[in-house]
Amino acid sequence: MRNILLGLVGLAALVSWAPPATAQSTLRIGLAEDPDVLDPTIARTFAGRFVFASVCDKLFDIGERLEIVPQLAVSHETSADGKTVTIKLRPSVTFHDGQPMDADAVKFSLDRHLTLPGSVRKSELAGVNQVEVVDPLTVRLHLEAPSAPLLAQLTDRAGIIMSPKALKEAGDKFGQNPVCAGPYRFVERVPQDRIVVERFRDYWNKDNVHIDRIVYLPISDSTVRLANLMAGQLDIIERLRATDAPEVRKNPRLKLASAVGLGWEGLLINMGRGGNGKNPLGQDARVRQALELSIDREVINQAVFNGEFMAGNQWVSPENPYYQERFPVPQRDVAKAKQLLQEAGVKTPLPIEILVPTNPELQQVAEIVQAMAGEAGFDIKLRLAEFATSVKEADEGRFDTYVFIWSGRTDPDGNIFSFSRTGQAFNWGPFSNPTVDAALDEARATYDSDKRKAAYGRAADILLKEGAYLYLYHRKVLVALSNRVQGYKQLPDGLTRVVGLTLQ
Repeated sequence: MRNILLGLVGLAALVSWAPPATAQSTLRIGLAEDPDVLDPTIARTFAGRFVFASVCDKLFDIGERLEIVPQLAVSHETSADGKTVTIKLRPSVTFHDGQPMDADAVKFSLDRHLTLPGSVRKSELAGVNQVEVVDPLTVRLHLEAPSAPLLAQLTDRAGIIMSPKALKEAGDKFGQNPVCAGPYRFVERVPQDRIVVERFRDYWNKDNVHIDRIVYLPISDSTVRLANLMAGQLDIIERLRATDAPEVRKNPRLKLASAVGLGWEGLLINMGRGGNGKNPLGQDARVRQALELSIDREVINQAVFNGEFMAGNQWVSPENPYYQERFPVPQRDVAKAKQLLQEAGVKTPLPIEILVPTNPELQQVAEIVQAMAGEAGFDIKLRLAEFATSVKEADEGRFDTYVFIWSGRTDPDGNIFSFSRTGQAFNWGPFSNPTVDAALDEARATYDSDKRKAAYGRAADILLKEGAYLYLYHRKVLVALSNRVQGYKQLPDGLTRVVGLTLQ
């Protein structure tokens, strides 16, 4: 009954807003939550990136194979020593306020990302020492050291270029009316209700923009989002639950778009942070290996996610070119797990607590791990906590093991460096190994993909046996849409790209 009532409330909310009575075409997209501030420099949420994808072009974007493709830039060149990156810009591009998108604007935006108090982009561009204007359509980035992940950072919010005129006029209120150079211009926002954008008639690629207006509607309940899509009140919904995918597939008026996501989910093991982790699991790699061998990743995928996701044992999925094939997903081996516990001198059952964010899917994952590990000699107790609380608990070390979620980055560096390099932000184990540090530094500093993969292989030699993260699976991006929507392509970053879409 509760879901039905929520559905009615959601439908009523949609009915409360209607586009003007004109011949304009309108695309309605259901978001899983309301975005935070629409200022690319300080924005944090995944939902906000959906809006930026229509309003704010970046210097670069990604392709279907995660290749970096030009957007506001047309080309780039890296110096022989890897310390300067020269970027040529697309000519005759204007912002929504009519100002030119040129090298001065690029410098202004990147400098803001680097210097604005509270900037979330500062760490993403930390290796940039100076942004130089070479000529009106050329900028040069001077780096402290070679940085292979830099261009990938410029495919996300760090690469968004904003109107300097609008930034100067709006100051810290820019996020209330973002002015960029994307295919759509911002019109209005009603918090927790809607964000409306309209086609920008002077967009540089305007011949490939076919829909007049987009309305983003935050609907946190996944059941309500799907109900609104099925009722025709929405055209696209993001983050469809895996268990709802069969219902979408059998509906003749709907279709499903999917791609293996960039992120990973697994278990973070406390190896001594905050005084916790002073136990056999945190202190003995054999015990961590025993826990891994007690788990069947494919059973988790089938039982919790209807087989929609991908089992994995590394920071990138088996489909990623940087996946280390010589370390395939291990099969469950309870006998071997018991043997390792015996070799470690562990008295069983070994008590372990898993901190779990209050999410039904994550709780199911933890319950399956609890049951499987119990057969090998672990006595696991679950402690549920609201998501923000769980992150704070983990950051402060108040956990034995934590169900960790990472949305992922285009470049593999974004999935591993901060998690396993000594002293980095998400190295909550903490784990420290000089060989791993050297390998991750080398992978970051070279632009040769074969050398990078070899360096990650050296890190994997140690991390997959001794590290603090036990990777379990990779989510699939699942997007449900009406048959009215044509030309849709799903990329691994999960975003909805609106250029090229049409509505029947």
